[in-house]
Amino acid sequence: MLEDGTVLRVDAALPSDLPFGYHELRPLDGGAGIRLIVSPGRCYRPDALRTWGWAVHLYALRSVASWGIGDLVDLRRLARWSATQLNAGILLVNPLYAASPIVPQQPSPYCPSSRLYRNPLYLRIEEVPGAAEVGVDLEDFAVAGRALNQERRIDRDAIFRSKMAALEHLWARFRGALAEHHGHGWRRWPVEHRRPDTPAVACFAAERIERVRFHQWLQWLLDVQLAQAAAELPLMLDLPIGVDPDGADAWAWQDVLALDVTRGAPPEEYNTLSQDWGLPPFVPHQLRATGYEPFRQTLRASLRRARGPRIDHVMGLFRLFWIPQGVDTSQGAYVRYPADELLAIVALESQRAGALVVGEDLGTVAKGVPEQLASHHVLLYRLLWFETETPSHYPELALAAVTTHDLPMIAGLWSGADLRTQHALGLHPNEAGLQEIRARLQTMTGLPETAEIREVIVRAHRLPAEAPSLVVAATLEDALAVEDRPNVPNTTTEWPNCALALPASLELLERHPLPREIGAVLGRRRHHRLGTPGQ
Repeated sequence: MLEDGTVLRVDAALPSDLPFGYHELRPLDGGAGIRLIVSPGRCYRPDALRTWGWAVHLYALRSVASWGIGDLVDLRRLARWSATQLNAGILLVNPLYAASPIVPQQPSPYCPSSRLYRNPLYLRIEEVPGAAEVGVDLEDFAVAGRALNQERRIDRDAIFRSKMAALEHLWARFRGALAEHHGHGWRRWPVEHRRPDTPAVACFAAERIERVRFHQWLQWLLDVQLAQAAAELPLMLDLPIGVDPDGADAWAWQDVLALDVTRGAPPEEYNTLSQDWGLPPFVPHQLRATGYEPFRQTLRASLRRARGPRIDHVMGLFRLFWIPQGVDTSQGAYVRYPADELLAIVALESQRAGALVVGEDLGTVAKGVPEQLASHHVLLYRLLWFETETPSHYPELALAAVTTHDLPMIAGLWSGADLRTQHALGLHPNEAGLQEIRARLQTMTGLPETAEIREVIVRAHRLPAEAPSLVVAATLEDALAVEDRPNVPNTTTEWPNCALALPASLELLERHPLPREIGAVLGRRRHHRLGTPGQ
């Protein structure tokens, strides 16, 4: 049974001309069917692409109209400015996926409740249909929301309360849905509500249909505003490696997750402590038994309104570091995954959406993985911090950049502030390694040790501008000479991870000379623009 409904009778061998897609083998004796995935084997790759774009943490990108957090209208404005003024061809955006709809709000976008739905915190309330109508007065909400911009630290709980109150004011009175009713952590809910397929859950949803429709409405609003931003400039959206074990996706797919295990990473050169990310892994054989349906749905959702996913920790398609509950993180072990089959799905969805795929391959990478990813046309990372060769030697199938949100910013590395912060947090940094990176940066830029930060940042970006790689990314933190990383690995409450706004508003960013200098350097690369995003 082909995906389009066509029925073919097959004897000893499959036809060689089966179309790409998701089909089903149905035994003639009436036995269980088997999903058959026919893949092109390679991801989409546009011709003559040479482009650049900002790596954007949307939560940090606040305008004067924001309610304490950057939103999708801010993203739209940044996209328009970057395209028209700086010749950018893409924006790389942090995960925008949904947290549980209660407080406290999960601060990390890399630990979402669901990778199928977006986070309402990113809505611009004033652009919600009906907001401008007579009789709908949102001014009090807006004043309170904009007041949250006064602190650099992002207060997601206060933002959530403010935006949800405004959205409810625009909707109607109703009772709460399951997570709102019972609180965070579905494994502690009443037994009858712990699985999505019980009669009690169906009854609960029917009784609260208006609240369910409210959340559907929020997702429609998010889709509209995200589409408007994507119309200004193609977006590449981060796809986190996993989900919150107490969240919606884990509740829906609990039978294919190892809920008594978390995934993480062993000690690495620049993260000398092992890491536990607190995210449950899929059980490989159980995921395969579903025909990879959770993986396919997740990947397809990541491509809606986007021109590609940036797959976080892409090595997880090959193996994951499992840490059983009650065991020290250093005592975890690697579990292998059917990478050929997962990559076949990635290639199929990429070709269907006309979307680039970037794999974040930073950390411990098994032998042969980069070559296998490259053979599937997955773009890998090439970071100035880690490469000993000059960027002119980087491969074409790559995303080139100076740094990422988990690593030192240029200003923090050059001034020593990043190293001092790590020492203050007790993280046992690889001091010799960081000093080696700084020395290599000084050699490559040809600058004296006393050079000003602004000159170092501009010179540093001239290097990846020379790379033959398809995409080059620059961080907005570097564009404002920020010393602090957005995220410090191996910290939770010790550092405000994913909770620091940029030190300048979007309006000031547009007038700041340093982003324009970086744009002038990187804007010369653009020879081709990606087309319309996948719907």
